[in-house]
Amino acid sequence: MTSADNPFLTPSALPFGLPDTTRITDAHYLPAFEAGMAQQRDEVAAVVAAGEPTFENTVVALERSGAVLDRVSRLFFTRVSADTSPAVQEIEAEVAPKLAAHADAISLDPGLFARVDALHTRRHELGLDAESLRLLERHHRDMVRAGARLPAAEQDRLRALNEELSALSTEFGRKLLAGANGAAVHVTDPARLDGLSADAISAAAAAATDRGYDGGYLLTFVLPTAQPVLASLTDRSLREQVYRASVSRGLGGEHDTRDVVLRIVTLRAERARLLGYPDHASYVIGAADGGSGVSTAGTAEAAGQMLAGLVPAATANADREAAELAGLAGGEIEPWDWAFHAERYRREHYAVDDAALRPYLELERVLHDGVFRAAGLLYGITLTERHDLPAYHPDVRFWEVRDDDGEVLGLFGTDLWARVSKRGGAWMNALVSQSSLLGTAPVVMNTLNLVKPAAGEPALLTLDEVRTLFHEFGHALHGLFSRVRYPTFSGTSVPRDFVEFPSQVNEMWLEDPQILSSFARHHATGEPLPPEMLTAALAARGYGEGFATTEYLAASLLDQAWHRLSPEEAAAVTDVAAFEQQALEAAGIAHPQVPPRYRTTYFNHVFGSGYAAAYYSYIWAEVLDADTVAWFGEHGGLHRDNGDRFRAELLSRGGAVDPMEAYRSFRGRDPEIGPLLERRGLTSTT
Repeated sequence: MTSADNPFLTPSALPFGLPDTTRITDAHYLPAFEAGMAQQRDEVAAVVAAGEPTFENTVVALERSGAVLDRVSRLFFTRVSADTSPAVQEIEAEVAPKLAAHADAISLDPGLFARVDALHTRRHELGLDAESLRLLERHHRDMVRAGARLPAAEQDRLRALNEELSALSTEFGRKLLAGANGAAVHVTDPARLDGLSADAISAAAAAATDRGYDGGYLLTFVLPTAQPVLASLTDRSLREQVYRASVSRGLGGEHDTRDVVLRIVTLRAERARLLGYPDHASYVIGAADGGSGVSTAGTAEAAGQMLAGLVPAATANADREAAELAGLAGGEIEPWDWAFHAERYRREHYAVDDAALRPYLELERVLHDGVFRAAGLLYGITLTERHDLPAYHPDVRFWEVRDDDGEVLGLFGTDLWARVSKRGGAWMNALVSQSSLLGTAPVVMNTLNLVKPAAGEPALLTLDEVRTLFHEFGHALHGLFSRVRYPTFSGTSVPRDFVEFPSQVNEMWLEDPQILSSFARHHATGEPLPPEMLTAALAARGYGEGFATTEYLAASLLDQAWHRLSPEEAAAVTDVAAFEQQALEAAGIAHPQVPPRYRTTYFNHVFGSGYAAAYYSYIWAEVLDADTVAWFGEHGGLHRDNGDRFRAELLSRGGAVDPMEAYRSFRGRDPEIGPLLERRGLTSTT
């Protein structure tokens, strides 16, 4: 296939190198993958044959390699997550193990490693600048961790493990998406929807129509255990039906994920041992033989100790909240009752009604007068919508991002509405990464799963959905502000337990008075959110932290439990539910009314994405986040001097510097955990 036949084989002529989806069909993906892998193999062979190794002809050449493969991979895996189809799933199933084998062919190439190793040995004699030295050390570390020093027979086994794990992760994601779509609850009697707002009912009716039902209403699912409708439905039997459908995802039927989970866990444990680690968590978080870690936590033990240390206070708070809700309900509550009575509690004790807030949280105003305005005041950027750029789906929108001096920084895209073809959750990804070496500007996407309103109706959000918009835009800013030379270090290419830090910091501007007063206005009248509602909403923020922290810690500790298993221990597990219960009980967090935020069978972060043994990252990063929020408070909050410093010292550096060194430079000291404990109400119990 020639470049004229396949758009991926040459750089896109569109602004920012945006993929030209008007020319791309499903038939282009597989040939482009094959051509891209072949091209990069040739490029690596040329590196190996380049004579005496130098930084330029080895490490820089590697950074430049794989352009075609990068272009096709970025768009294709965006489609896999956000707009899949049977054809896309077939391609993914075929190409995923091939990509794993391709990555191994590079990492385990003996000639290539010999060159990198020789350069690494005399790295301090090469006169490299700091970013180049870090890049050489990074390539060397990654090749060693990938098995470059293993004997040939063990490398063969490693290749087989990686290929199978790649295929299994793909299978898990496919089953989870199909199972989540199949678990949606169809309601035919509108009386059972009592408690839902008019726009939520309208959206449920539209969802039923979209998915082929002849009338009725469809309650679709978000990724976590807790479903938003549980806070509003007055019909207790329907709440129980929704809850049980949620926690049964992946249990039984054609979309059962348990065998896939057990195989993934066993193979990950075997691979970790092969690479010199006692278990998969130690591989992900730390390093063998006392070497430098690949995370800010440093070791699996450190991450586990932090999580375990928070459990007593979190569960004590959850117990107190459960007792309060039982008193309100007039008897013991079940998991499907918690959100409903917690909402009643907030209304009665804080005069807060989440449903009453929604008319003041209209999507377009939140986006422009909230998310974008905060970034403009803090960093001086402006966003201008581009209606002339093609996208992979009609729901996608793009904005050109400029600095205050008019310099174009990059392109920001959104894909906000839930649909059958999109996996659950919210995330940021880059269609193009920033690199001065390659001359590329960033194109970053925020993808969410908001319920699309019926035609002509406003999109009204919950406070949690507003927070998600601010959070994901924090990731986008991390990508947009990147100013690195090498693509390996671009944007969010930082340790997994650091990547959530900038996004969590960005959530703080949701509650900044000048930002909140700008976007929190009634969608029909333009009237601002009444001060008493605002005061009550802010006062109520701390309520429910017992539940929120407990459900999060349960999922994080469950992730650690699966990935601290030795190969023998992993192979001995045959009952997923039994292992899960035993792990939660052993961690002291098997709370009968607070299930894990994700149970094993639908824990996509861990079994279908990149957070295996790293779900702890959110609260680990929150230590930095809360400490940084305190810094902003100490220095006057929302103004350019603060934003410029945060941008220059942290957001722009990507992975080009040690993240904790950058943090210490910014904060003037190591992070302190006190602000996090105070935020989550964990200071009263030790």
